[in-house]
Amino acid sequence: MAVAPLNLCRQFSISSSPSSSSLHPPHLLTPQLIKIPNAPQNPKKKFSTSCCSSSPSPIFLPFLQTPSIKQPQNPNKDEEAEESDDPLLKFFKTRTSNADPLQEGRISLQKNRRTSWHLASSLNDPESEAAPESKTENLDVSSDKIAETPAEVEEGIVTKILKIARSLPENVTLGEALESCDFGGKLGVEECLEVLRVLGEEGEVMSCLYFFEWIGLREPHLVTATACSVLFPVLGRAGKGDELLVVFKNLPFKQNPNFKDVRVYNAAISGLMSCGRYNDAWTVYEMMEASNIRPDHVTSSIMITVMRKNRDSAEDAWKFFEKMNQKGIEWSLEAVGALIKLFCDEGLKKEALIIQSELEKKGISSNAVIYNTIMDAYGKSNHVEEAEGLFTEMKAKGVAPTAVTYNILMDAYSRRMQPDIVEKLLEEMEAAGLEPNVRSYTCLISAYGRQKKMSDMAADAFLRMKRVGIKPSSHSYTALIHAYSISGWHEKAYLAFDDMLREGIKPSIETYTALLDAFRRAGDTETLMKIWKLMIGDKVEGTRVTFNILVDGFAKQGQYVEARDVMHEFGKHGFHPTVMTYNMLMNAYARGGQESKLPQLLKEMAAVNLKPDSVTYSTIIYAYVRVRDFSRAFYYHKQMVKNRQVPDAKSYEKLRAILNVKAKIKNRKDKSALMGIIKASAGLLKEKKKGKKDEFWKTKKGLRTPQPRPPQPSR
Repeated sequence: MAVAPLNLCRQFSISSSPSSSSLHPPHLLTPQLIKIPNAPQNPKKKFSTSCCSSSPSPIFLPFLQTPSIKQPQNPNKDEEAEESDDPLLKFFKTRTSNADPLQEGRISLQKNRRTSWHLASSLNDPESEAAPESKTENLDVSSDKIAETPAEVEEGIVTKILKIARSLPENVTLGEALESCDFGGKLGVEECLEVLRVLGEEGEVMSCLYFFEWIGLREPHLVTATACSVLFPVLGRAGKGDELLVVFKNLPFKQNPNFKDVRVYNAAISGLMSCGRYNDAWTVYEMMEASNIRPDHVTSSIMITVMRKNRDSAEDAWKFFEKMNQKGIEWSLEAVGALIKLFCDEGLKKEALIIQSELEKKGISSNAVIYNTIMDAYGKSNHVEEAEGLFTEMKAKGVAPTAVTYNILMDAYSRRMQPDIVEKLLEEMEAAGLEPNVRSYTCLISAYGRQKKMSDMAADAFLRMKRVGIKPSSHSYTALIHAYSISGWHEKAYLAFDDMLREGIKPSIETYTALLDAFRRAGDTETLMKIWKLMIGDKVEGTRVTFNILVDGFAKQGQYVEARDVMHEFGKHGFHPTVMTYNMLMNAYARGGQESKLPQLLKEMAAVNLKPDSVTYSTIIYAYVRVRDFSRAFYYHKQMVKNRQVPDAKSYEKLRAILNVKAKIKNRKDKSALMGIIKASAGLLKEKKKGKKDEFWKTKKGLRTPQPRPPQPSR
């Protein structure tokens, strides 16, 4: 849908005339983003103008105007003749001018009122006489009555704007649609904030941006620092970093010092961080320092998070944290939590514990988020005992565990393939009054699914989750598909994938990778190619694991051309072959009886600056031992030892045992041949007499026919 361009790249104009309150024309070529008067006006100030969306008929014009506007005393005769022919006007003129103010006020202030127009049963009934006039009076509610019910008016204005935003015609922006509407001065700052918040939650980013532009062009202006704090994170989450920077740089910092608020800078930095613009986030922070705006603990927390996502070192983050402390920013849970998260991501768990203890020495108790961060780091590094110790300490200090806490422990035991402990944690979680969520059951499914003969238990855990009313996620289906893959049930894995699509759950790259692995194990290259094409059609970018699975799946079935195509295709996306990729190809060529290709693959590895590892040499040695080419096997063994790529002790012991047996046979033959050469050169070798070969026994030693002995003379 083509819409009008958003004009954000322009300077702010300063208007000193308060009378310029007309709305911005819908197709002005160079509109201003925000028009700000010299003297800041009250944004809550109400102004009253009539709606100009449609021109009313001359018949109803007197009734739609406010009572303060008087009608002409002596109208023209032509107008009187025209009005006298109108039957509706004659009907209103037959009514008395008496009105019931109590009834009128009650109807105008009644919530969710329903007006019912009807004719009076008698022309002389006073109650029926007052009804039409009071109904028509309600069409134009005075500002005094609106002031009595602000909540109702605000809700109506917000709902009206949201309704317009949700039903925009094609090629029309929200700003253009609102140009033809006037809210009679009832649109204030709070209403604008609510509209921005709701549009942001609904994902209507461009409508949110056009509405921000529209309120900036009104007088009195309704753009505030809080509005910027709402808009910037919305733009950041939508990846609109360029638009965010344009709006931020065009804010009237000089004309209106209210915009020099730390919350505006924090929101801009947070939005840029959400869309991955880390360098721009640092630029905004430097602008804040240049403007002598004092940062707060939220600024410290956001900037440390920016450093973590930008993969800055823990040392740099600690220096920044100390710099903030020198500026008077005290320790807070937000900043320390972000710092501990950065240390844990770098594997510095002990240092994170030291920071936590320093925080408590300053009188600030750790919350569940900090404990969860450190526990998660220990759990992912397979230090479950330390995670359990932190869990016990957490409860001893009165910090209530959350559902995330139990999920971290269950995920740690799931990696250890201990589903019985995961079941006990589920029971303990329910006893503590916490309801297990989809991640809790996913950990249980994964714990069963990692073991080869327990995929049926993983399926039972999946059904238990659905019975309690929890909708499976893509991670849940991925764990189930992986369980079927481990057990060799590739048909069930594909059925689970079909159920996932039927329920409207979008598969992730992990889901596709688990499904591809299932058919790689089954050797079904046709379905493997089908799933790969489906993944490309869904625009799901593969990872290096996906790449290696496809290469191994095609190569092991002898489809080397398809394996090479996969390598070429993934190379376009930046996933170039690694040592593991070439090891898979070598293994596939060796299993296919094409060991002659192995030296060529070694040359390819050298051309792309890849050094063979112990797996590479072991694969080549076993390939030549399998075809009894011991000379090449011993040659590559010497190369392996020379390049110090010896495998682990157990694998190397097995390899040496095979090579020693072959070496003894080879050495024995070599020794016999060598001694023969020496004896022949010294003349010590006796020439064997060539007798007549036995036609059947080939004159083998020990199997020759014994010669008859000559008769001995008798004594």
